[in-house]
Amino acid sequence: MIKTFRSIFVVALIVVSSGQIWAQQKAYDWKQETEAGYTYKYVSNDPTHARFYTLKNGLTVILSPSKKEPRIQTYIATKAGSKTDPKDHTGLAHYLEHMLFKGTDKFGSLDWAKEKPLLDQIDALYEKYNATTDADARKAIYRDIDKVSGEAAKFAIANEYDKMMGNMGAEGTNAFTSFEQTVYIEDIPSTVVDKFLAVQAERFRNPILRLFHTELEAVYEEKNIGLDNDNRKAIEAMFEAMFPNNNYGKQTVIGTVDHLKNPSLKAIREYFNTYYVPNNMGVIMSGDFDPNVVIKKIDAAFAYMQNKPIPAYTFDAEKPIQAPIVREVKGPNAEYLFLGFRFPGAASKDAQMLNLLGSILTNGSAGLIDLNLVKSQKLLGAGAFPYILKDYSMLILQGNPSKGQSLDEVKSLLLGQLEKLRKGEFSEDLITSIVNNERKAQISRNDSYKSRAEELMSTFTSELDWANELRNTDWLATVTKQDIVDFANKYLNDQNYVAVYKRQGQDTDVVKVVKPEITPVSVNREAESDFLAKVNAMPEDAIKPVWLDFDKDVQKGKLKDINVLAVENKDNELFSLIYRYNIGNWNNKLLGLAANYLEYLGTKTKSSEDFSKEFYKLATDFSVSSGNEETSIAISGLNSNFTASVNLLHDLLKNSVVDQEAFSAYIDRLKKSRINAKENKAKIMEGLRSYARYGANNPFNYTFTDAELDKIKAEDLVNVLHDLANLEYTVLYFGPKKVQDLVKVLPTLKATNAVFSKAPAATAFKEIATDKNQVLFATYKMQQVEVFWLRNSEVYNAALTPTVSLFNNYFGGGMGSVVFQTIRESKALAYSTYAYYAQPAKKENKYFVGAYVGTQSDKFTDAVQGMNELLNDLPESVKSFETAKLSLLKSIASERVLNAGILNSYLQAQRLGNKTDIRKNVFEQVPNLTFSAIQNFHKKELSHKPYVYCIVGDETNLKPEDLGKLGEFKKLTLEQIFGY
Repeated sequence: MIKTFRSIFVVALIVVSSGQIWAQQKAYDWKQETEAGYTYKYVSNDPTHARFYTLKNGLTVILSPSKKEPRIQTYIATKAGSKTDPKDHTGLAHYLEHMLFKGTDKFGSLDWAKEKPLLDQIDALYEKYNATTDADARKAIYRDIDKVSGEAAKFAIANEYDKMMGNMGAEGTNAFTSFEQTVYIEDIPSTVVDKFLAVQAERFRNPILRLFHTELEAVYEEKNIGLDNDNRKAIEAMFEAMFPNNNYGKQTVIGTVDHLKNPSLKAIREYFNTYYVPNNMGVIMSGDFDPNVVIKKIDAAFAYMQNKPIPAYTFDAEKPIQAPIVREVKGPNAEYLFLGFRFPGAASKDAQMLNLLGSILTNGSAGLIDLNLVKSQKLLGAGAFPYILKDYSMLILQGNPSKGQSLDEVKSLLLGQLEKLRKGEFSEDLITSIVNNERKAQISRNDSYKSRAEELMSTFTSELDWANELRNTDWLATVTKQDIVDFANKYLNDQNYVAVYKRQGQDTDVVKVVKPEITPVSVNREAESDFLAKVNAMPEDAIKPVWLDFDKDVQKGKLKDINVLAVENKDNELFSLIYRYNIGNWNNKLLGLAANYLEYLGTKTKSSEDFSKEFYKLATDFSVSSGNEETSIAISGLNSNFTASVNLLHDLLKNSVVDQEAFSAYIDRLKKSRINAKENKAKIMEGLRSYARYGANNPFNYTFTDAELDKIKAEDLVNVLHDLANLEYTVLYFGPKKVQDLVKVLPTLKATNAVFSKAPAATAFKEIATDKNQVLFATYKMQQVEVFWLRNSEVYNAALTPTVSLFNNYFGGGMGSVVFQTIRESKALAYSTYAYYAQPAKKENKYFVGAYVGTQSDKFTDAVQGMNELLNDLPESVKSFETAKLSLLKSIASERVLNAGILNSYLQAQRLGNKTDIRKNVFEQVPNLTFSAIQNFHKKELSHKPYVYCIVGDETNLKPEDLGKLGEFKKLTLEQIFGY
């Protein structure tokens, strides 16, 4: 939920050796133009070339053309969210968002005339249910709701929206609700604009609240997930304390348990009719299109919408915080602290200054908190995050204690950084560095049609001035150190904050949403409405796919005896440089420790802090990462700073020296991080999955015990880092230089004429055969229970790729898949569920079957049974199969592998032994695949096979006899899972 520093900076800036910045000033002024019969506004010198239209009915349309890829990122946004929920129906905006995927009277229904009377009965039953207080009477009414809902579902087509979008080749079908926005998301091929607009215009015309009680159960599950999420609870506590007069604090996005259990379909429709009006909505699109053509299409599609007055949201101003307000939240995860300070809203100049202040504190490299608390290892982790909203903003500081630290000590350290800020104990150069880094970030954002659309959507829903956003760099260059000091003293002191202590322990106040009695409903997979047939029949041009030619698209060169792979960046001045080693933690367990230790090292002439500051001043990101079988050293930044960045990198790698104090702190923090990992359910599940794939000794627990850690010396880690200079590596480069020019200026790490050292042999981990049903169980205090099915299959075979790709799309790959439609839509057993046949990373590795359900503990048996039925018997749906095929083909045809992604694809092909772009094989063979082909594949690889059930849940809510029925039961200790 935390929004980071995302203001827009586009002025051309050049870093010179002294660290000064020369800015070429540009005018960002609103202008107006009329073209193709439509008047629009635009901002001069806008790199996104965005056009801002207001149609006759008040609908805002923002169009940003980009020809780089034949796709379009779309957002349809309503400026209404949880803040405008009725106080007696909190969570309404969110579950309305869910219902806008269910169709209208024209699609989603087999027979609207027969369905409508049943839906009217359900409406009346819910109103009766809400007015009834007697528990037994309520249960009786809900049984009636369930019964009538089952009858109504016989006339519903549960998945028609997803089918239509799938047939178009849409990706990322989703939506989200926040405090003051509800946004609907699609990424479509550029050739299906007519189809897309036909569906979206109809979607918002007359949404029908069908299949409501099963969808509401999915929202219940989402609520229960939130009850298990310590971070969400801590954030909600922060907002509640910070905003007692505003619905930011008085209401939550997902709503209260009581309100979720007492929904009103009447209230939902009233909300829709009030806020889903054109003068409160925006259509934002960025991608491959002609705006003159698209604006006419949008106007025609949404002209039916009627402009209506929107109720003003009013609230009493918040009173200044005179003394610390303290809240406490409990949960199983490791403890931490939030500190929050209140600021003015998004449109104010103070909100812009807040973004800058956030970067002064935390920018990942050279902020006060970065250097004084993280790099100096005074805390396990810490950061500052601006949270910008329309009415108010916040600065949230987070601190994670090291071993033995109290949360009060964390608070003192965080407040100490604010004191430094108020006293001006930071360099004026830091502002210069922030500007330069924002320039780099903006170049990257403008290069992506997806990022452009997201920026423009956020500007619309927050009601910001785009011209002012574009002027931010010019404004930022005028900000002085004294301005920041004055601002900090105005808003930040040792008394005007909210503190949320996230303690470790059981939250006894949690009341979960209890499972209602729901009879599975029909999903009518084979049905299709006249509207869907009409949309499918609309003409569209085919997109010609573009395949990678590894011989042409990847430039190959030699830097003495080092292989260089390069892709030229012809669009901008960004570069990325990676030194890739074919060794990892399996070769030397010290590698991972050394890679992380490097962050705290310097040389004889430069401190670790000096390196962080210099990299940040150059706008260069630097990282070292060690995986199981590969290690990468990477930098990325501006081409104008390429040489300086490389020299800085080489200096650190080759000349780093032991820092004993930093080493001791690093080991202590590492031990604390390892303790925290054991308190994280996602990490526990990761460990169970590794155990299921490889056995008791596996990559996840291949690590040092605490006793072994104590024997490691700082010199051991520094020696590992220095040895990297003498090991064989491959250079991966994406940037403006051609490979022949790159090798002329790029120095080598190893000494001239030195021979590469031999890498240590790797410990081998092989997937074990899944020859019997097993249960691997880890207990964790939580409302839900998570289950992951895993079965190791056969060794990689490139010939299987088309079948595997189509099978995954049909079976478990999205909202239109068989798994999602059955487990969630029909049976209401989970909020999140999926399944897939996973491709290995290397040709020597095996595929594996993976399936997941996160559900309430009282639904555990039904959820497991539901997934097992699907794993054993593949439901056949001709329509869904054709949708899966069309979706896959159109996605591949419109996909463009670009930039550094070309290098990644080439390396992936090498690992798998493929000489060519495997997508070509998929595209050419999928049209000929029949349902029987994937059915036979399902029978061979999934049906009635043994599985390992990886289960994380509260053992007090799960019956041992139920777990034992699934297979040979083994309850694992945390030491068995983690290896320490």
